[in-house]
Amino acid sequence: MPQYTSAFLSIKHGFKDFKAVTKMGLSLSVVFSCIAGYLLAAENIDFTVLFLLISGGYCMVGASNIFNQIIERDFDALMLRTKSRPIPMGRISIKTAFILAVFLSIIGLSFLYNINQKTAMLAAISIFIYTSVYTPLKQVSSFSVLAGAIPGAIPFMLGWIACTGQFSLEAGILFMIQFFWQFPHFWAIAWFSDNDYQKAGFRMLPTGSKGKGTALQIIAYVIWTILVCLAPLSPYTGNLNLSIRAGILIFLFGIVFLVYGFRLFKNQTDSDARNLMIMSIFFLTFTQIVYVTDKFL
Repeated sequence: MPQYTSAFLSIKHGFKDFKAVTKMGLSLSVVFSCIAGYLLAAENIDFTVLFLLISGGYCMVGASNIFNQIIERDFDALMLRTKSRPIPMGRISIKTAFILAVFLSIIGLSFLYNINQKTAMLAAISIFIYTSVYTPLKQVSSFSVLAGAIPGAIPFMLGWIACTGQFSLEAGILFMIQFFWQFPHFWAIAWFSDNDYQKAGFRMLPTGSKGKGTALQIIAYVIWTILVCLAPLSPYTGNLNLSIRAGILIFLFGIVFLVYGFRLFKNQTDSDARNLMIMSIFFLTFTQIVYVTDKFL
């Protein structure tokens, strides 16, 4: 009986470390964006394609996160929010992590290639930019957020291309929505994590410090995000359309998002930055749900 208990605990701890090293919460949010993009493009839902997109998408994002944590393992050990991750704690060796990342990359690319070549290519580009541009740039310049916004914006577009097999205006708009959204989201994280980031030498804030200059840039990108989200109200966005009622809902939620940005500008506190980050997640998720619901109602 004890050996079964020991085996169960080993599996439980192994799964817990797998969740941590692949950043399961983040990976699932990315998969959610892929699903939303697919549903927006689909006339009829192909559940085989949807399964490949979900599985392949998770594998690719998980692989990116593992490669990132391998590269940043020494820096993660310095920061309070990351020092308990499996790699810096030694629960997963670098060799094991690398093998897992390569395995997930191969599986993920295989699944996505079976959907179409463009979907697999975009996923491969996303991994390359995230690990080879964004990750090393974090110690050099705050432009790392710009680099990171590119792979971060691909999932919404990826779902559309998985369905249609084509780059298009509609896919571009979905990309731009998540691209502009990245800036207030990650700058809010960089704000309340600034002390930790400084320990690792990461330069994430656009002005180099917390203050009104950074808050103003966050507000500007919140406004751009709202405007791009409302672009499908026009008759010039192809097959990506938004009804007036859906546009009003997104606009009103966008105003709430903007209010959180102004609160950060006024108070300049870590708690306001954290609240803004949470609101940014709610706004993106809400917008994607409204887009999909509006299409099918």
